[in-house]
Amino acid sequence: MGWWCIRVNMGIVCLLTMVWCGKGIGVNWGTQASHPLPPETVVRMLRENGIQKVKLFDADYAILKALGKTGIEVMVGIPNDMLASVGGSMKAAEKWVAKNVSQHISSNNVNVRYVAVGNEPFLETYNGSYIQITLPALNNIQSALIKAGIGSQVKVTVPLNADVYASSNNYPSGGDFRKDIFDPVIKIVKFLNDINSPFTVNIYPFISLYTDSNFPVEYAFFDGNALPLNDGGTLYYNMFDANLDTLTHALGKNGFGNLQIIVGEIGWPTDGDRNANIEYARRFNQGLMTHISGGKGTPMRPGPIDAYLFSLIDEDEKSIDPENFERHWGFFYFDGQVKYPLNLGTTNSGALVPAKGVHYLEKKWCVMKPTVRLDDPQVQPSVSYACGLADCTSLGYGTSCGNLDARGTFLMPLTAIFRRITSSKWPANFRMYR
Repeated sequence: MGWWCIRVNMGIVCLLTMVWCGKGIGVNWGTQASHPLPPETVVRMLRENGIQKVKLFDADYAILKALGKTGIEVMVGIPNDMLASVGGSMKAAEKWVAKNVSQHISSNNVNVRYVAVGNEPFLETYNGSYIQITLPALNNIQSALIKAGIGSQVKVTVPLNADVYASSNNYPSGGDFRKDIFDPVIKIVKFLNDINSPFTVNIYPFISLYTDSNFPVEYAFFDGNALPLNDGGTLYYNMFDANLDTLTHALGKNGFGNLQIIVGEIGWPTDGDRNANIEYARRFNQGLMTHISGGKGTPMRPGPIDAYLFSLIDEDEKSIDPENFERHWGFFYFDGQVKYPLNLGTTNSGALVPAKGVHYLEKKWCVMKPTVRLDDPQVQPSVSYACGLADCTSLGYGTSCGNLDARGTFLMPLTAIFRRITSSKWPANFRMYR
């Protein structure tokens, strides 16, 4: 028996922070939303929830400015489509560091601690596009940080998907890096080790449950209800520990057993799949909080775990090429309101604090005209048009709106459109209301 996480998400995210034993939980703050909250609103929400670490996927000026003078630790990101630029030109790397790191540290007192060079650049779906340029980008950004005089304060890393390693015997002890990318991964690992920077990995037990119908559900959670995996006398009661120790064995076998590990993304979606629901998300994330708060670590990596929850807020404009659940990872809704109870261990009450002072647009919706027959050939194109402008990912087998009848199915997803559309060119079969 052995189950390994494969991350298929191509976009990315928000994490949350808790200060436990000097490590703890941070949050991924993703911004692929049609109506993102003002950065000042999100930063206030972070502070009121006691979150002290945040991971970004780019280096948005307004967001970094809002994080200034807060003390919150920040990981800024370089998108994959910029790797060739900063990896191919030292001047471009220096310019990026000056604009997106040095300036914010010196003029706005932003606590930048890491630069994430790319995001899961070795995903198989990229067909090797970034394999050869990732290390040069890491090297150039590191050199630029040193030249700027902040090399000891700001570390480089590269968030990698957990599928860069695998097990030869289906147990953590058989862990090693994948043969087809072994050389470039080892070069990156050696580079990170030489400069005392962490290895960052994204781990998603949900993805294993999603991709494998035979995956034992209880093994994805932290309740101790699963039949343990016995690896030569070492027992694993959840997939997270087994996955992280597979990486630990892979690093150890290649001479890098002491390399620091950061879990860059981990979480559970709340919609878009039959296993993506609020109860499972609450159960997983609360179990993770309890697991990390004890400071026990994993069998092969005892001690505090440094991790970032994915994600802080839902993102309704993320690509759904991987699947519909991609837009539903937040433990806050798109407007910063609480989805479900979650004790992060960072506030006295133990309850999440929602965003305050949120301004809403006028509520609008549309309904199907009563005279329209459901077998009208224009109905489906009209619905497709609407879903192309709104978020219909809550429809489908096992999702939150998956049990609607035919007419209800056509009506329900359209309620979200009117936060986004101001055009009066509505499909002929639908009528708009305020």
